[in-house]
Amino acid sequence: MAGRTGSRERVIAVLRERGAMSRSEIARHAGLSRATVSGVVAELRDDGLLVETERNGDDARAGRPATFVRLDASAGAALGIDFGKTHLRVAVGDLGHRVLAERAVDLDSDAHAREGIEAAAVLAEEVLAEAGVPSSRLVGVGMGLPGPVHQTTGELGSSTILPGWVGVRAAEAMRERLGLDVRVDNDANLGVLSEWTWGAAQGCANVAYLKVATGIGAGLIVDGRPFRGAGGTAGEIGHTIVNPGGPVCRCGNRGCLETLVGAPALLALLAPTYGEMTVRELVAAAERGEAGCRRILGDAGLAIGTAAANLCNLFNPERIVVGGDLSLAGDALLGPLRDALARAAIPSAAEDVEVVPGVLGERAEVLGAMALVLRGAGAEA
Repeated sequence: MAGRTGSRERVIAVLRERGAMSRSEIARHAGLSRATVSGVVAELRDDGLLVETERNGDDARAGRPATFVRLDASAGAALGIDFGKTHLRVAVGDLGHRVLAERAVDLDSDAHAREGIEAAAVLAEEVLAEAGVPSSRLVGVGMGLPGPVHQTTGELGSSTILPGWVGVRAAEAMRERLGLDVRVDNDANLGVLSEWTWGAAQGCANVAYLKVATGIGAGLIVDGRPFRGAGGTAGEIGHTIVNPGGPVCRCGNRGCLETLVGAPALLALLAPTYGEMTVRELVAAAERGEAGCRRILGDAGLAIGTAAANLCNLFNPERIVVGGDLSLAGDALLGPLRDALARAAIPSAAEDVEVVPGVLGERAEVLGAMALVLRGAGAEA
């Protein structure tokens, strides 16, 4: 049996990773007996590190109010930073998985990394002040970037949609500016981490998260663990070649999936008929029944579904969660995606997988950045 100190550490680690839980859930995930967990919870509560709250559930209906425990706000906090093509979002949350404050601003997509870092630092100061959290209480900072992040150097790969960040050691640069420990990951990896922790992929052991936006990326959970590959490039589904004679991609190849169904490509196809549009305007027009907009989204769904079928054949996920700006189109995109996947995947893999929309929306990546901190070493592939 683990010593008392070891048991405390395991209980705290489980609560950091998974948020509020019942004693029986803690025991199952920590691999400890109920008696040991009850003793540790009592100690942590007496130390002011845990709080208990009643919740409704089957036990409550049976006359035995169920309770869950979570880490108290005084136990620390985590900061999440999400860089997109044209946005920056920063949030701070406590170790009980509660978001305390959040800010978002628009960014110039061609800005240099140092400008983005400075903007993130300003937002970080604002959210910490609003939440009443001194930086000394932060246990770490998680940061997401749209492109392959090399895990050993923290550099963003050349196929990123943020050219000003290429070759920048992002974790090191942000660490120097904030004076805090910083972990960096690809935005799709953070999307799958958040949907797996709090959203549409909870309880799944094998999951793919497709971020369908300016770029197309996939975050993977394999056998209950985040998977990044040897250097951090796993999941770059947007660079699957679907038309060898197609447009030249920023990665240097021709006809990558992203060049055909990324948001800029779709909007460019619509421009001659509908003029300049945003993704939200495209989605709204499709909802109104605009035939051209629905056709474009349907074609995109077919192409993405065919590429997703390859994922299903390779690692046989039980769920594919679709997020990103274009996922707001709902069944106009997901219906054709499901149809194409069913046709292109081998039957057994197609039968095993469920394709669902994400539930965390535009906050998925910043919440994933917080989860990266909350999971600590457990987030390593």
